[in-house]
Amino acid sequence: MSVKKDIYVDSEIMPLKKVIVHAPDEGIDRISPRLANELLFDDIVYLPSMQKEHAVFRMILNAFVGEENVLETQTLIKESFDASEEIKKELIHLVKDFEEIPKSYVDRLYALSHDRLAEVMISGYDREKDTYLFDPIPNFIFTRDIALTIKDHVVITKASKAVRKRENLLTRFFFHAHPQFSHLITEKRLINLNQIDDYPPSQKGEPVTIEGGDLMLLNSDYLLIGNSERTTDHALMTLRNILFEKKLIRNVVEVDVPKERSFMHIDTLFTQINHNQFVGYKPIIKDGLGSYVTVYRDTGGVVEYPSVYDFLRSEISSNAQFIWSGDGVSPYQEREQWTDGCNLVALKPGVALTYDRNPYTEKAFINNGFQIIHAETLIERMKNENFDVHSLSNTIITLPSSELSRARGGSHCMSCPVLRDKLAYA
Repeated sequence: MSVKKDIYVDSEIMPLKKVIVHAPDEGIDRISPRLANELLFDDIVYLPSMQKEHAVFRMILNAFVGEENVLETQTLIKESFDASEEIKKELIHLVKDFEEIPKSYVDRLYALSHDRLAEVMISGYDREKDTYLFDPIPNFIFTRDIALTIKDHVVITKASKAVRKRENLLTRFFFHAHPQFSHLITEKRLINLNQIDDYPPSQKGEPVTIEGGDLMLLNSDYLLIGNSERTTDHALMTLRNILFEKKLIRNVVEVDVPKERSFMHIDTLFTQINHNQFVGYKPIIKDGLGSYVTVYRDTGGVVEYPSVYDFLRSEISSNAQFIWSGDGVSPYQEREQWTDGCNLVALKPGVALTYDRNPYTEKAFINNGFQIIHAETLIERMKNENFDVHSLSNTIITLPSSELSRARGGSHCMSCPVLRDKLAYA
């Protein structure tokens, strides 16, 4: 297997070149009303429709970055089994201990082909025996949370909820074993926050827990970290110290996020779509209702701002412009923030993906000079007109989302970039 090992990200917006995703798997079909809350879903979803919607998302990614550069987690796991029998055994042992499964299940895992083993590790379902070995991990579709690439390093995050523990185990596995990423360990470019000896709890017992949705790399000098319900103070300070020691970042920016389900990460409140343009939720981002900002300098200095808006205009760009979810009008801004109107992934500066169910936010985009094109319309144009997607500019591509949006995560949540073009500075 010949693979390119390029890893580099220093922005949220430069042309995307390689990204990790995970298609909705059969495990999601096992979410019952009773289990939904425990598995961090607000509703049960219809899997066939969800899979079709995600397939459209992936077709758009394929068009922009090439199918070979859209990395599916299940494939990464399978290829990692092929690459390292020793680490495969270690993973099975870790899953056995965490899931508390009997020896007969362990023997079954060892007997599976690598294709089937990768599938079972994610869904928990052994289709050949029609047996459920352990619970599904439905949140694995939100690959943003599993890791963050910071320049030529990768940070493997550590989820706060036990139901996401197996996601951590699988992520650690393929970053250690897969030929695309295994070199990062020997080159000391892998920061694994799950290593308890290296990153222990605080003296008061506060654990290191942090998810990728709370990490936002605006440029090579600024990393934003949301202090949310999923990220502890201790994790924030631990990561800050690591990045300063490695001289990867000059400023770590703490953004207070209200400890509410609606605002689980900072990328539910705002994302960047162009050099000076952001999409955001006005009551918190501009009005400052719970989004106090503290900037930590690598020199030891500390600066505070009353809101994200004030911070961005002062330190990132005096021309920073916000396009507000719901056009900044209630109750539409609350409705459309809930359905991920602020959660966009940029494919290149000025071209980004969002859901197709936020009409007031779409109106705000149009009023700010963007065109709106539905993903399925774009796919038809590529097929019938040989349309070049790279010619698009100032464009918001809307994705079908009747089921995906019910999982409480948008296109930013569903993508983990590992390679973008470098950000050029004037």
